Amino acid sequence: MELLYVWRQATPEGKGVIYCLLVLSIISWSVMIAKVVQMRRAKKLNQYFNAEYRTQKNVLDLFDRRVQAEGCPLFTVYQAGSLELDARLKNPDGNGRKQYVSLKGMEHVKRTLENAVAQESLKLEMGLILLAIAVSGAPFLGLLGTVWGVMSTFGHIAQQGVATMAAMAPGVAAALITTVAGLLVAIPSMFAYNWLVHNLRVFTVELDNFAQELVSKMEREYLAEED
Repeated sequence: MELLYVWRQATPEGKGVIYCLLVLSIISWSVMIAKVVQMRRAKKLNQYFNAEYRTQKNVLDLFDRRVQAEGCPLFTVYQAGSLELDARLKNPDGNGRKQYVSLKGMEHVKRTLENAVAQESLKLEMGLILLAIAVSGAPFLGLLGTVWGVMSTFGHIAQQGVATMAAMAPGVAAALITTVAGLLVAIPSMFAYNWLVHNLRVFTVELDNFAQELVSKMEREYLAEED
């Protein structure tokens, strides 16, 4: 009942700020849920793919079997590196593979893997900017509504010439509700943002380590030794 009373006392500007914060809250929660689902799915797929990858004898076994794992970051990195290595190993006539690849060709494979890691990291990071905006912008929007509401209340009281608590309290309370709304948007967004950034760093490190391990295995099996 108190909230309904405060809402009825709010100025049109304050209500406009709250509506903006409501939209920002819906966007933030949508991003939070989507990113949590995406990272949990990516983690599970990475585990499945990593277990399968450890069982292969040759680095291109999974590639030759045409295994597919859509949405798996490790598989995407593996597929990109394998495609580049396969292209470097193909004979000029397109039939069969050469036994070894040159050092220059292996450098191209490394750059392809690095680019794939960067692209996967960007995919996982996509959308976090909206949470960062909610964390930093929502409190200021709430503060704007509060300051505007207090200014409007004092201006109204000055015009009436009556400065009593009964005249001031409704307007001040209605002004403060925008700050509460801003904090209610920012606080969940802050916790979610920190959790997602931490998990993103873990994913990035795992992708880097996997790419380095993959390159080492490719070099052992296919890099021509120079005299």
